[in-house]
Amino acid sequence: MFGCASYHNRVASYYQKIAAGDYQAAEQDLTKNALLKKPRNKLLYLMEMGRVSQLNGEYEASNRYLNEADRLLEIGLSNAKDAVVGALVNPMNQNYKGEDFEKFMLHYYKALNYIYLHNTEDAIVEARRITLQSQEQTDKYNNRKNRYSTDAFSLMLQGLIYERDGDVNNAFIAYRNAVETYLKSDDSTYYGTPLPSSLKYDVMRMAYLNGFHSELQYFEKKFHTSYTHYTPGPGGELVLFWENGLAPIKEQEDIIFSLIKGDDGDFVFTNATGTIFIPLDRHAAGSFNLNDIHSVHIALPKYVSKLPYYTDAELKLDSSTYYFEKAEDINELAVTTLKQRFAKELGTTLTRLAVKKGAEYVLKETAKGTGKNGKDNALLEGLGFGVQLYGLLSEKADTRNWQSLPSQIAYTRVPLKPGENKLLIQLTSSDGQSHTDTIRVKGNGSLQFYSYSSLR
Repeated sequence: MFGCASYHNRVASYYQKIAAGDYQAAEQDLTKNALLKKPRNKLLYLMEMGRVSQLNGEYEASNRYLNEADRLLEIGLSNAKDAVVGALVNPMNQNYKGEDFEKFMLHYYKALNYIYLHNTEDAIVEARRITLQSQEQTDKYNNRKNRYSTDAFSLMLQGLIYERDGDVNNAFIAYRNAVETYLKSDDSTYYGTPLPSSLKYDVMRMAYLNGFHSELQYFEKKFHTSYTHYTPGPGGELVLFWENGLAPIKEQEDIIFSLIKGDDGDFVFTNATGTIFIPLDRHAAGSFNLNDIHSVHIALPKYVSKLPYYTDAELKLDSSTYYFEKAEDINELAVTTLKQRFAKELGTTLTRLAVKKGAEYVLKETAKGTGKNGKDNALLEGLGFGVQLYGLLSEKADTRNWQSLPSQIAYTRVPLKPGENKLLIQLTSSDGQSHTDTIRVKGNGSLQFYSYSSLR
């Protein structure tokens, strides 16, 4: 029964401590969690440890975990044994390989850590890695429309890192790529995030600084605006990322499918309403007789979202107020990308169930009349029912995900004065409650980054 619990239920204590802001206790929970210590969950463990270490201000430790997670993704987590486990048991027992958007978030957190550690060189490396990750993602889906083939937020972050380094040419390319990702949609919205006005200005500013006059005119026309140049003061600027809420959790959804034979003799699975038809992969399922396989109970993952407690925020410095723009909607990304691969996930699950059902029926058929005096073989019949029970109990959805990610990331740019700057961030909840924190930043003439989390 414990094995049937979702991943979220088995790490609930850690999740609750993250939401309560008790990051040190959350880190202790992780180090003691037996489920996350299993080899198949190593990637997930490293990502969670990297995240909670950063929340605790342990930036070097955070990047040790995140770099190890990145290395695992580079060498690959798929192998023959893992494929067999997926075909005969369930995906929850396979190596966790990460969601596509989680891989981009690795670079975001690693880059921030390097910047906090004043390691500009490695932060630039992470900016370049974003390009490689985008190319890999594009190749994965062959640049198909309506698929998550890149990440607009990561491209924008890439531009910010290059701008911080004074590389205005690469900054322009990154900002332009981010803008074009938004513009591919009819309403300039990418997975729940409208094209930020700050990004519009940044791409025009980099075009201006590079002397790309035709590109500047193109974007002025595209955005229906005239560019006015702005130069940061002697204190530099701050880019503040507001990480709000918590990523959705995965739960199991149970559906009944029937196996029927089509007019051409091929077998297909269909749901109760007859609105879904999934062909059976006969090569993966084997050569046994499928005529007696009538219905199967399948388990699929689904995301369950939780609205963030805080719905709005503003930043104040002296007499000026700065407002946040949404830059990444992880909640929308998670839900939509899971829907995009629904057919593939469903087909894999149904084929696995066909294998289990086939083995069950082979044993039951073999048991008929093979015992003493022509009676049914009780041992084989019992094994058949054992396989049936195994198929019922072993089938479960993969409900793992990187749960300490925020629900959304918003950002704002603030001009700083030389020396200490005392910024007030005021959060407002849906019921009108407010919370104010003080952020102190020393203006040193450069572009600085800061991440503020309200993970509840």
